[in-house]
Amino acid sequence: MKGNMGSTDKIIRIIIALLIGVLYYTGTISGTTALVLGIFAIIFALTSLISFCPLYLPLGISTCKKK
Repeated sequence: MKGNMGSTDKIIRIIIALLIGVLYYTGTISGTTALVLGIFAIIFALTSLISFCPLYLPLGISTCKKK
């Protein structure tokens, strides 16, 4: 499994995941919306940590810098 995410992509995903977490803990989002966004936040955080997005693979996208 070769990484296909660059550092900017990873930072943006982590920021979005943290923002969703803050919105949940402050009570701004709740119910079904919180559940759906929470799942997205977990996916964003995990894909950032492993530097691989499965959705990028079939689309042929890579945000890594070329060497």
